[in-house]
Amino acid sequence: MKTKILYSLVLLFLCNLHIITAQSSCVGTWENIDDEDGKPKSHIEIYEEDGKLYGKVIKLLENATIRNCIKCEGDRKDQALEGMVILWDLKIKKNKGDKGKIIDPKTGKIYDCKIELDDENTLKVRGYIKTPFLGRTQKWYRVTS
Repeated sequence: MKTKILYSLVLLFLCNLHIITAQSSCVGTWENIDDEDGKPKSHIEIYEEDGKLYGKVIKLLENATIRNCIKCEGDRKDQALEGMVILWDLKIKKNKGDKGKIIDPKTGKIYDCKIELDDENTLKVRGYIKTPFLGRTQKWYRVTS
């Protein structure tokens, strides 16, 4: 009897541990907020591929002011933002990604990037030039529905 209770408790703990670690990951869908007007612009799916993190715009929201990457260069030139990978090659380190790249679709500029969970529903996304001290941070919010 005691063994069954102990096994049940261990199983319950392991199930909850899986849920906790899944929620403390950067992987998921995030809503970004525009720095200028404070309105949500898009949903970005962050996913893992080949041991690195990537972020793709999966939905443009009503407040999105641009729909195509007009100022981008190369393969991204005039590409629709919906479906575009805007975050790539982030090395995974626990609850963050480091030493990747991010593109600003408004300007077409590519920056070095790192991301880190502020809490389970808030992601800090920092774009910078050469050093994280020379950049800016946005907060993205987990989409739960």
